[in-house]
Amino acid sequence: MASIACSTQFLLNPSRFSSPVRVSPNLVQLKTRFSVTSRAEFLPVQEYRLSTASFGLSRTSLGLFGGSQLLRRKFSGDFTTKAAADDADGYEIEVSDGLSKPSKSFGEKFPVLVTGFFFFTWYFLNVIFNILNKKVYNYFPYPYFVSVVHLLVGVVYCLFSWAFGLPKRAPIDKEQLALLTPVAFCHALGHVMSNVSFAAVAVSFTHTIKALEPFFSAAASQFVLGHQIPLSLWLSLAPVVFGVSMASLTELSFNWTGFVSAMISNIAFTYRSIYSKKAMTGMDSTNVYAYISIIALLVCIPPALFIEGPQLMQHGFADAIAKVGLQKLLSDLFWIGMFYHLYNQVAANTLERVAPLTHAVGNVLKRVFVIGFSIIVFGNRISTQTGIGTVIAIAGVAIYSLIKANMEEQKRVRVYCPRHFLACQ
Repeated sequence: MASIACSTQFLLNPSRFSSPVRVSPNLVQLKTRFSVTSRAEFLPVQEYRLSTASFGLSRTSLGLFGGSQLLRRKFSGDFTTKAAADDADGYEIEVSDGLSKPSKSFGEKFPVLVTGFFFFTWYFLNVIFNILNKKVYNYFPYPYFVSVVHLLVGVVYCLFSWAFGLPKRAPIDKEQLALLTPVAFCHALGHVMSNVSFAAVAVSFTHTIKALEPFFSAAASQFVLGHQIPLSLWLSLAPVVFGVSMASLTELSFNWTGFVSAMISNIAFTYRSIYSKKAMTGMDSTNVYAYISIIALLVCIPPALFIEGPQLMQHGFADAIAKVGLQKLLSDLFWIGMFYHLYNQVAANTLERVAPLTHAVGNVLKRVFVIGFSIIVFGNRISTQTGIGTVIAIAGVAIYSLIKANMEEQKRVRVYCPRHFLACQ
């Protein structure tokens, strides 16, 4: 059914103004637009010139407010609005195109700076997490238990956020729980296997192997979901596979536990993406991630107790406390969990602000930052062949990401609303 929209707007002169002007106290030209909108149909505009005296307009009853700039009329014949300017004694009203200008926030004035700050925060938190995480493994090599700590700190953070309504907890039913459980299981498996790899080999090598994730994603899309992957995407993945293979052959910290664990992590995160597309629950991303973290924590606890529990009770905790002390052990475990949760949350907020192309470039640059800083901080020695292979792999990921982002951009259908020229997506 068509909706009827009626709005009364100020016109100070037959021509429109883009700079501040002075409103005459004696005469206000009102333009009443009656429009019947059914998709893009608009009726002609009717204009009326009204005297302020005939309707009892006073300096306190005339004003502009809000985003709609509507002039409300009482049935008594008096137009009343919330006062935003006083005209009769020389007050000025700032008008643009016949309407008052709402003040812009800092983010609206400087969007590039705000987005840049989000990227910087995301990279900073990610680098700090990887460095602290690896340092913990140097004296506490129990990745299953550490993975539980990561998720536990995040879950506690989410529970406190819900308690204060930041954000308000979204209810969940059995159907939504069934949709989120496979996502959470893959998230838990990928997270644990990543930590097993971090504990076994150098951080830079783990991230080099994880550069293969686009290859597994393309394979799953082609052979599991039945999506046709263009030849250009497959060709762009060739240098990724070649570079990772080249780096692995001469990696000084190479061992099969670290390599296989990182590969399993790639597969798990690939299936997490597949199940995530099927688990559109209608919740906001913060609530979805909170529920996934809770379920993933429950999934991670049993293997941690079964695989590492006996060792931890016998000598694991005692050895770590003897090396660094109880206070540092607890502090390190808490902060790596906090940084893990925060960098994931900020990453989601960052990637929601940008286009697919920027998203792709940002992900590649993040991996470069982590690899570079880990080599500097830990002083890892890498061979020339490993360095060249890493560069080739990252370059291949960058090419793949750019091609895929351009393809996604071309698929976006832009529908323009007549008259207002708004892009509807």
